Amino acid sequence: MQTLTITTPDDWHLHFRDNEMLPETVPATARCFQRAIVMPNLVPPVVNAEMAVAYKQRIEAARPKGSHFEPLMTLFLTNQTTPRDIAEAKQAGVTACKLYPAGATTNSDAAVKGIEALYP
Repeated sequence: MQTLTITTPDDWHLHFRDNEMLPETVPATARCFQRAIVMPNLVPPVVNAEMAVAYKQRIEAARPKGSHFEPLMTLFLTNQTTPRDIAEAKQAGVTACKLYPAGATTNSDAAVKGIEALYP
């Protein structure tokens, strides 16, 4: 018999929330997962490299001692997102961008109101 063992899975859609929630959500996640794609729809949303790096630092500060959990950060796309914003985010280690239709989910009011706004 052949088996496949996933010793530490990844979570590809995670909402930590922020601030007072992190001491609860980060350790619970780090116990079960090695990595996670962190959703950017905070208030305010994570819309640039500086915000993504700051959020990642808050997440890492909430990890249990000795944890190797890796948060994979994302950028929240808006009608004002520029190619430069995305390039700077990539340079800062951001893994992906998240496209939310405006008003379609939690904290998405600042999201893209028309995909054409992102066209070059």
